[in-house]
Amino acid sequence: MRAIIVSAQGGPEVLEYAERPDPVPGDGEVVVDVAASGVNFIDIYHRSGAYPLPLPTTIGSEGAGTVSAVGAGVRDVAVGDTVAWAGVLGSYAEKAVVPADRVVPVPDGVPAEVAAAAMLQGMTAHYLTHSTYAVKEGDQVLVHAGAGGMGQLLIQIAKFTGAKVYTTVSTSEKEKLAREAGADEVLRYDTFAEALRGRIDVVYDGVGATTFDGGLEALRPRGLMALYGAASGPVPPVDPQTLNKQGSLFLTRPTLVHYIAERAELLQRASDLFGWIASGQVTINISHRYPLADARHAHEDLAARRTTGKLLLIP
Repeated sequence: MRAIIVSAQGGPEVLEYAERPDPVPGDGEVVVDVAASGVNFIDIYHRSGAYPLPLPTTIGSEGAGTVSAVGAGVRDVAVGDTVAWAGVLGSYAEKAVVPADRVVPVPDGVPAEVAAAAMLQGMTAHYLTHSTYAVKEGDQVLVHAGAGGMGQLLIQIAKFTGAKVYTTVSTSEKEKLAREAGADEVLRYDTFAEALRGRIDVVYDGVGATTFDGGLEALRPRGLMALYGAASGPVPPVDPQTLNKQGSLFLTRPTLVHYIAERAELLQRASDLFGWIASGQVTINISHRYPLADARHAHEDLAARRTTGKLLLIP
């Protein structure tokens, strides 16, 4: 099979398209013929060394496809099943080995490519809006980067939950995408803090360094900042007294792995997500599909914020 191998951490040039032996499942594992793998910022962190990994390795944490082999002890997954996963390394490949307890069934009404595009960002949007802060009718919600894949999902889910949704974008083209996703008001990054000061119940911030301080200003007293990413760079250390002065604010830095650690929770989030997709409540915007061999190009586009929506690699 062919896969993307990282042998030394660095820029997109370290992504090598190479042949590897076809994998064999171990106990409790399945092999999946990958239909598509998602491209996410965490892949850039893994490639660059921001999140160090043992090398050499195949990166990619999200995908979907058809089970082609099962290991000993696997009972709930069979050859021929369409499955998806997130949070398991090795997805940038034609074949991936995944623990059977980490795959979820993909229903007939959801294409495999859509499932691959939805898993990491979709379940992240699920836990952010249903667990980190349970959005309710009438809430005032701020979603940063509303034209991106995560932003569009957060907007859609917060809207059908009954919130008023504000979002930030950098261009008129991105404003159009955010409004199509359902945003009530679309603001630019240099004006949002003043426009929303003291009004917002929850801020969902995947941008990080350039938006964090303004997000705290936008929060109402006892509001919550959910910092789930750092597309513009990491946020500097925060003095907890700042949270006191600005209204007894709450700050959390969640990550998906802690919200799908139990299989029952993983299955519930995936089931809800696929149900929303099948019913049309949530639309997955796949903006770019790249051949697996063009992983470098995909990373360059994502890092430069030249894309909107979801990026996929297709073996």
